[in-house]
Amino acid sequence: MAVSTRYMPLRIERNSSPEDASFFMMNSLLHSRMEAGFPTNDVCFDEDVNVYLASLLTSLVFPRSGDNGARGILPGDASLFDAAEAAGGAREKYGMYRRSADSLLVSLGIFKNARLKRPDSVPHLAMSDAAHIGRGKSYYAIARAYAAQIHRRNTAIGDVLGKLSDNFERYLGVLSLMGGEHFNIFKQLSDDRFLDLYSSYLGNKSARTKEALLAAVREIRAMDPSFEFDINARERISAP
Repeated sequence: MAVSTRYMPLRIERNSSPEDASFFMMNSLLHSRMEAGFPTNDVCFDEDVNVYLASLLTSLVFPRSGDNGARGILPGDASLFDAAEAAGGAREKYGMYRRSADSLLVSLGIFKNARLKRPDSVPHLAMSDAAHIGRGKSYYAIARAYAAQIHRRNTAIGDVLGKLSDNFERYLGVLSLMGGEHFNIFKQLSDDRFLDLYSSYLGNKSARTKEALLAAVREIRAMDPSFEFDINARERISAP
């Protein structure tokens, strides 16, 4: 079901407000859930998850005081575990795991890039998306356990984190659709990725960068069949 919504630039303007951003995020999220075939309360009561996700996405535009929102992800399980071990108590550990899980959900769902790095910077042994999904599910589950430890009982936020852990892939699909259809982020990032890769390729002409460039071309062409780019033809033209 195609839905048209009002476009709102994701940047802070003089006449914008957190309330406007929150309304846009919630509206887009609800539409995306319907379009993704995962409507609210379909598997369990999860209107509370909608509120959590809309707040999380709004924090990308209007950062919350004292909280990095979905930013600041640590690169792997070992580094996060070490940081949590050095933390002062359960509340700090809870925050680390929750923020890391949030970051994975948003970076995979909205930006299609778990590490938020340029594609040609990813090492050969980088984790797959499936591995990152497993991390996200685990981090939410651990954060839920710490929330219960802090309050010595199950809490509303603990329930939300549990639902995010249990249905991580479904919420990921919703955010993926939301980023592409309502934010138009994927096409913008694809174009930027293409320009970055083409500039990088012109600088070093490595086989790895060329393959990444061709992959970006295929992605853009899948969304826009009119897009034309032939690296081999360009190299023949520029050859002496």
